[in-house]
Amino acid sequence: MNYLEFEKPLAEIEGKAEELRAMARKSEGMNVEKEAAALDRKAADLLKDLYKNLDPWRKCQVARHPDRPHCVDYVEALFTEFTPLAGDRNFADDHAVMGGLARFNDQPVVVIGHEKGNDTKSRIERNFGMARPEGYRKAIRLMDMADRFGLPVITLIDTPGAYPGKGAEERGQAEAIARSTQKCLEIGVPLISVVIGEGGSGGAVAFATANRVMMLEHSIYSVISPEGCASILWKDAEKMREAAAALRLTAQDLLKLGVIDQIVKEPLGGAQRGKSETIDSVGKAIEGTLREFTRMKPADIIRERREKFLDMGAKGLAA
Repeated sequence: MNYLEFEKPLAEIEGKAEELRAMARKSEGMNVEKEAAALDRKAADLLKDLYKNLDPWRKCQVARHPDRPHCVDYVEALFTEFTPLAGDRNFADDHAVMGGLARFNDQPVVVIGHEKGNDTKSRIERNFGMARPEGYRKAIRLMDMADRFGLPVITLIDTPGAYPGKGAEERGQAEAIARSTQKCLEIGVPLISVVIGEGGSGGAVAFATANRVMMLEHSIYSVISPEGCASILWKDAEKMREAAAALRLTAQDLLKLGVIDQIVKEPLGGAQRGKSETIDSVGKAIEGTLREFTRMKPADIIRERREKFLDMGAKGLAA
């Protein structure tokens, strides 16, 4: 278990409980279960206190936790017959974006998502979930295919933002993001997005201009990272805590502002402490949302989506 900075007291208590049990396993006849159980109860109470009222910066830390379930975990657990489709038919395949045809509860769908990787090798291969232009153009190709065959699109968002490298800019990063956002607005099939970790900048919006946008309880969604915001406004990246609060990037704030439509609850301690439970909750939320569009015509789906975003500013001002 990887512990976050604010979880260090919890790490000490859980570590002591495990040490006691390890000693008991080595020494026959040694009974420490009573002491270990007391430590377990203390740890459970502390975990509850730590996660009762997380401030925005701690939410950022939880959203970035390396042990949270990633896109590939959701695809493996929620979808069957997943057939990955690669390449943008122009330059290359971007491994930061995975997507393809699949079945969700036996219904044919197209699934697209950011994948960060789960170890050093895969993180480098996936570019830490930061897509290049070819990743967005691959997503456009998949959304076109979904529209042509009448397949709902499900997107899983987990990215610090689009890749800011020189090569990406030379190949039209901004244009690719804009066209992907435009394509989200054009397709006549339901588009459902779930922010499963970080929803950073235009790199997230390019997949999340959807009929329904959901966020996990401890995920974040923002125009810029707190560190980037602090560097620009205060010329000091160490002011990220103040920036996180000012950005109103938590799921709870964004639901009030009308930017998202639903919050998916996480287990106590975050998705990293209950991966199966979290994935199951996301699956149920997607299932319920898809039912809303069962009898809707393509023109109505497009109109509803566009009106949602046109009305967003007015709702935000009211909040």
